[in-house]
Amino acid sequence: MNPDSPADIRALLEARGLALKKRWGQNFLVNRGARQRLIEILAPKSSETVWEIGPGLGSMTGMLAAAAARVFAFELDRGLCRYLEEAMRELETVTLVPGDFLDTWKSTMEARGTPDRILGNLPYSSASLMIADIIETGVRPACMVFTVQRELADRMASPPGEKSYSSFSVLCQSCFTVRGRGDLQPGSFYPVPDVVSSIVEMIPAPWAPRGEELTVLSRLARGLFSSRRKTIRNNVKDAAVREALAQEGIDLSLRAEQIAPEVFVRLARRLTGSSSP
Repeated sequence: MNPDSPADIRALLEARGLALKKRWGQNFLVNRGARQRLIEILAPKSSETVWEIGPGLGSMTGMLAAAAARVFAFELDRGLCRYLEEAMRELETVTLVPGDFLDTWKSTMEARGTPDRILGNLPYSSASLMIADIIETGVRPACMVFTVQRELADRMASPPGEKSYSSFSVLCQSCFTVRGRGDLQPGSFYPVPDVVSSIVEMIPAPWAPRGEELTVLSRLARGLFSSRRKTIRNNVKDAAVREALAQEGIDLSLRAEQIAPEVFVRLARRLTGSSSP
């Protein structure tokens, strides 16, 4: 099967009686150059463990297996899992993890260890949930590379003051350096989606909050963005949060979208009494 050929993919799916589910955002990357670029950005080392979210038909999985010591491929579709079990049978360094990534990744990490790098062609409907879950659990791989809907990529890297800046922007940028690494047009995928995708690279930030700091930051960001049109004064009722805002010299007449991620980090550290830099 040629992974660059929609006709070959369609024939394989039909032969195996597999029907793609639109609600799962199943779109295979049929652009060989894009696959190679993703590997180059991820830059796995021969001693490392890589997680792949959404291997599909395994076109990226084999490339990862050739570059890394161990690959864990998380696939939701049972039909695709059966195909991957056969196709990857001779790749002893590849472990298939069936089921929803959100339900399986933590138990996999507990049993098999933390990944060094994560690669994912993420479904549009649940990409933000997956990324947020990884970040809020405190996992910090050396590099994460995702293909996501361009609008989500814009949110992840958005500077303060932009319409796309949100609590998700704060979460991502408080813990990682987020870089857009280019767009992938719909024709790079099969089936062809209705949206443009973007490549996002995430590298752990040295200032990233951890533990209780991270929990407080996530809760604080969600709270302040809960009513975007309201000022901070109208969104914050907690006296301790108001005191922390005052100590940071933040004008309560501002809105959350005007507060930079590093300020959220400082607020979280004040609220937890942390002495972290």
